[in-house]
Amino acid sequence: MGNYLNPGNSGFAVVRNDIYVDKTGMIGLLNQTIDTPRRLTCISRPRRFGKSFAAKMLCAYYDKTCDSAELFDDLEIASDAQYRQYLNRYDVIYLDMTEVLGEASGMDIVSYIKRNVISELSEQYANVKVAEGFAATLANAVEAAGNKFMMIIDEWDAPIREAKGDTDLQRIYLEFLRSLFKNSAMTDKIFAAVYMTGILPVQKDGSQSAISDFKEFTMIKPRQFGKYVGFTQNEVSVLCRDHNRDFDKMKRWYDGYSFRNIESVYNPNSVIEAIHNDDYDSYWTQTSAAESLMGYINLDFDGLGRTVAELVGGVEITVDTNGFANDLVTFRDREDVLTLLIHLGYLTYDETTQKVRIPNEEIRMEFAKAVRQGKRTDTIRRVRESEQLIADTVHGNEEAVGRQIERIHEEEAPLHYNNEQALRSVIKRAYFSYADEYMMFEELPSGSGYADIVYLPKKGSVFPVLVIELKWNQSADSAIEQIRNRRYPEAVTEYGSEILLVGISYNKDAPAGERRHQCRIERWSNKDTERRTDD
Repeated sequence: MGNYLNPGNSGFAVVRNDIYVDKTGMIGLLNQTIDTPRRLTCISRPRRFGKSFAAKMLCAYYDKTCDSAELFDDLEIASDAQYRQYLNRYDVIYLDMTEVLGEASGMDIVSYIKRNVISELSEQYANVKVAEGFAATLANAVEAAGNKFMMIIDEWDAPIREAKGDTDLQRIYLEFLRSLFKNSAMTDKIFAAVYMTGILPVQKDGSQSAISDFKEFTMIKPRQFGKYVGFTQNEVSVLCRDHNRDFDKMKRWYDGYSFRNIESVYNPNSVIEAIHNDDYDSYWTQTSAAESLMGYINLDFDGLGRTVAELVGGVEITVDTNGFANDLVTFRDREDVLTLLIHLGYLTYDETTQKVRIPNEEIRMEFAKAVRQGKRTDTIRRVRESEQLIADTVHGNEEAVGRQIERIHEEEAPLHYNNEQALRSVIKRAYFSYADEYMMFEELPSGSGYADIVYLPKKGSVFPVLVIELKWNQSADSAIEQIRNRRYPEAVTEYGSEILLVGISYNKDAPAGERRHQCRIERWSNKDTERRTDD
């Protein structure tokens, strides 16, 4: 058992000793690619989304030097018709490129890999002829062992990400990958299958064309691997039941990613941390990915500051993901930055609508923090204005609220309203800095209907509940009346002793110069309910 050749099953055994969600169905999909033209698979996903766990699982399953039946017999893969056919049948080459970068210095990473893999091969197979080329040596090992290799590369893009300015190191690394995977005849001879995972997709042209033959499954199009990217809703529901945790809170904090045919995908690391700690918080801040968000937000592309404010407010944004260069340095426009944020897990992408949004409360907190700490003057101005709007709302300053929403409408959304949904979009833009004190809900089931927008104060907040009703071509007074008549506040009394009813209207048919946003704010108390009951 070695570090790079046949690492064994101890890594997966450790994974199974903790909170574990069965993702072994993924093995069945990879088994279908063995010794086929589809043998090269690359799956990209964000940090802390189970990449390394999956790599350890595959090592344990394929490694011929160990018996892993006890680890897999009670899992989903055991019911697969090909389960026994491939279980512990191959020599495995395992490369954790993050670890390699830590062990080897810069330009030496490729020679370091070659030296260590060949050394371990020679220990296991004394009759292997070491050839001049690395690929040729592996081919000789296949003949000596009587089986092909399974190759597993974890964090394949680490040399691309960590050495952004070192083009020589990147070139040497990519040439190494080319020598293994670009010669189809040699690749077919050496490898039964290859699994590569990282954060970034592969460039289909340019410097990374060396590995363009990989079949890719990304955060934009995970296809059949979608349910193995994170935890599904059913999986999280079972975990919450088994560990006595609040499912609704878990969903609010860590759900929100979605793929075709899979509407609810949760951040797996954050779910597990919340279960261990019995605390719903942003665990994203503990990753290095969070450190980079500020830089991307501060990039001076047209409209990016406004776009970020809209996203934080809950607005969905259309994005063209096709032009992204798949690296961390080549940004041509706003679209490229937003596409990168999809791959990093900061945004979720709807393949059907081609829109992005912030997936959940955890990520919204990170965005809000980054925006607040930003250096762009327009971003700072929007933060201050939004904070002032919330303060004016809490203090019942109706005229100020109406004026600010009017200004946001003119600046951010110069198009004419045509329904209440358009008005709602402006409201979310205006209140975008709510994340420090509130959690936002749209169409919240309340009383005898659905409240348009509700801001519920977070634990420890002294702010009141805000129940907002929007009226297009009707009065703000009618909005307040609807809130009361349909008993919206009665459904949120547990979230705060003070509840503010906020009615906002816009009349497009008013005479020119009088088309203004109107606001009415009233305080509600339980006495309102008591009076209704007495009547």
